[in-house]
Amino acid sequence: MARVAAKKKVEKVESKTTVLADVKLYARKIWLAGLGAYAKAGQEGVDYFKELVKAGEGVEEQGKKLVDEQVEAANSQFDSVKSSVTVVKGKVEVQFDKIEKAFDDRVASALNRIGIPSRKDVEVLSAKLDELSALLEHVARTK
Repeated sequence: MARVAAKKKVEKVESKTTVLADVKLYARKIWLAGLGAYAKAGQEGVDYFKELVKAGEGVEEQGKKLVDEQVEAANSQFDSVKSSVTVVKGKVEVQFDKIEKAFDDRVASALNRIGIPSRKDVEVLSAKLDELSALLEHVARTK
């Protein structure tokens, strides 16, 4: 009976050793699986990062094109409005000149009615005075 009890103890020790070896084996496999996952994630992470950079560059290029198109469209509209403003400005200047001439004519007419001579009248009188002065000088020299 002592042999049977010793045999059972040896079997228990052997089974504990086998279980312990199995636990060590599984723990090592779990550790190696974790390292493998880390290495694979690291490599795939680098590849994924490179893909993200390429995608970002493409989006950046599209964004620049879109901004350039919008700026060009805005400049085109600005040039169109600018030319329209130039045309309107010319028309306004013509109308302003007409209004100014009409105003000048009415002011001159009103001044003429109250007896104030216009610029033309003064110029005509000045020319006549110059002629008369020249004639008087001529007569005075001949006497």
